[in-house]
Amino acid sequence: MSDFNRLLGGSPGPILVKLVFLSLLVGAFMAFLDITPLALVEGVVTWFRSIFDLSFETVRDLARWTLYGAMVVIPVWLVSRVFRRR
Repeated sequence: MSDFNRLLGGSPGPILVKLVFLSLLVGAFMAFLDITPLALVEGVVTWFRSIFDLSFETVRDLARWTLYGAMVVIPVWLVSRVFRRR
């Protein structure tokens, strides 16, 4: 078997027929569901964007909680250090 046939998974003729048949089936299924390739790409991009936004939202929340906690913890720590030295 040549390298080209090995790359394709068989001889070019039958592979081409299989690919055309599968493309027809997938295209008919997508038409039945009223899905376009552009809509699929936009959906994937929107999904990744929502995951990305969610992660940054989480980081923002953690930073805010840390700052809120620091506003209480650091003054209490400083006061305890000052009174401990005396």
